[in-house]
Amino acid sequence: MAKLVLKFEETVLKEVSVGNQPISIGRGPDNNLPIDNLAVSSHHAKIYREGENLLVEDLNSLNGTFVNNQRVQKANLKHGDTVQVGKHSILVQHTGWAEPWVPPAAPKAAAPKIEETVMMDAKRRKELLEQALAAQATAKGGAPGVPAAAAPAAPARARIPSLKVVAGSTDRPEYQLTSKLTVIGKSNMATIKIRGFFARLFAPDVAAQINKKDDGYYIASAGQVPRVNGQAISSPTKLNDGDMIEVGKLKFTFAYKD
Repeated sequence: MAKLVLKFEETVLKEVSVGNQPISIGRGPDNNLPIDNLAVSSHHAKIYREGENLLVEDLNSLNGTFVNNQRVQKANLKHGDTVQVGKHSILVQHTGWAEPWVPPAAPKAAAPKIEETVMMDAKRRKELLEQALAAQATAKGGAPGVPAAAAPAAPARARIPSLKVVAGSTDRPEYQLTSKLTVIGKSNMATIKIRGFFARLFAPDVAAQINKKDDGYYIASAGQVPRVNGQAISSPTKLNDGDMIEVGKLKFTFAYKD
């Protein structure tokens, strides 16, 4: 059987068995494993069965989902693994399945109504007629009153922001900022982990954080005062392409990449 044990520190709060239905985790009361903690999103993650595998998937939560202290978007789970959500942990007890797996049924497409079918056919005939007229005008060098069909505009490519480490010791040389919240610190839960002997002694668990907003990325102090282009910041500050960021002994460059 597969069972999930929700714990806060050493206290067991709830146990649930995993069947063919996903187990939802979050702050909302409609979850199978509700967690009353502000660090947990309303619908934070889910654990579900897929064939003989047990998987956890983060649901674009603000503070992330961790398996054995490693942040994951989606990961396989085995017996003895620990899933961390906020300050709570979920122990995985997996010794096999009590029932066969039934794949979820694909949703059936609704048949169009007669009126909708007539409207779609009329619209399609109009589109075909316009295309034929446009092609004819193009072949004749452009007939008066019939505009040539314009080529569709190419979709804009998304630019991905990143932090490149130029000084100091971290667990990676470069980070892509794909989450709503990026935490810098020595904590195992941090997105960017500060390494080194002096960091373990003096660096805070959470030194600074970068938040994604509608108009860009903002850096703010959490345990240390960051510097942007040599200036200490006292409030959340928007980052621009090419900015130099300092957090304690760490230095990063912020850049957008195509």
